[in-house]
Amino acid sequence: MKRKTRRQPTQKEESNSSKAPTRAKRVKASKPESEPEFFEEKRNMEDLWKETFPVGTEWDQFDLLYQFKWNFSNLEKAFEEGGKLYGKKVYLFGCSEPQLVSYKGENKVICIPAVVAVVSPFPPSDKIGINSVQREAEEIVPMKQMKMDWVPYIPLENRESQVDRLKTQIFILSCTQRRAALKHLKIDRVKKYEYCLPYFYQPFKEDELEQSTEVQIIFPAETKPVFCEFDWELDELEEFTDKLIEEEELDADQKDAFKDFVKEKVREAKKANRQAREARKKALEEMSEEAKAAFENMKFYKFYPVQTEDTPDISNVKAPFINRYYGKAHEVL
Repeated sequence: MKRKTRRQPTQKEESNSSKAPTRAKRVKASKPESEPEFFEEKRNMEDLWKETFPVGTEWDQFDLLYQFKWNFSNLEKAFEEGGKLYGKKVYLFGCSEPQLVSYKGENKVICIPAVVAVVSPFPPSDKIGINSVQREAEEIVPMKQMKMDWVPYIPLENRESQVDRLKTQIFILSCTQRRAALKHLKIDRVKKYEYCLPYFYQPFKEDELEQSTEVQIIFPAETKPVFCEFDWELDELEEFTDKLIEEEELDADQKDAFKDFVKEKVREAKKANRQAREARKKALEEMSEEAKAAFENMKFYKFYPVQTEDTPDISNVKAPFINRYYGKAHEVL
């Protein structure tokens, strides 16, 4: 009887059998299609108010100024057909006003932005006024000294175009001083920005300084400086000085020195008033008829943000006052 011999597997069969059995591929469950995201389309001039530099705002207040999603659609619409600024050459600058307002049932001090629009065929000024209670004298300096200038504003839909081809009618006051570089500046230089005011000289209107009879007094006394205001028409110097001594604001042994100091300040103020009147008279004499007409027809509009659900109610704090140079706006919007 023949015994059956077992056949030896070939080398190929051995290698195949040593391989781990292959697993069937797992079929991934398809994810349900997500709903398309919709982004709110930006308005053509939505960033106009943010591009205007808020002159005189303290550097540490900038973040507070932009903490709300303020809406200046009223400013944007003013440039549309039928609007106050439609088809006109306009110069814009920003400012900020800390005000106590109601927000979500609470009264809070909020830094409110505003934008001033000046309708004019030429820049209203190329200068900046720098003044504060702490500074002895007012400074009027060129804008460029404070890294400021009027620059064209380009709406979003035209950002890809060349600026010189657009013939824009909108100019904004811009500042190239970077906040990150402030730490490299001297404190006095940094503070100057916080005391800045857009300067404007109206040759047809007598300046406040020309009419004023008051002088700011900062007398460098030995113990402590004396801060006061002296009106040379209403105050009598002897009585004024005695009252300061009585109130212990001034040492008695400095009475004569204080009086001499006040007299000198009064002489300086009267001289400045006289020079201002003469300068205004000369400017009017040399001004062309075209320039005179431009100054007479110049308009100031002050824009506040419109009310929305996300912003505080500012309806009771809107004011026409711009600053001591511009005075009041012709209209508040």
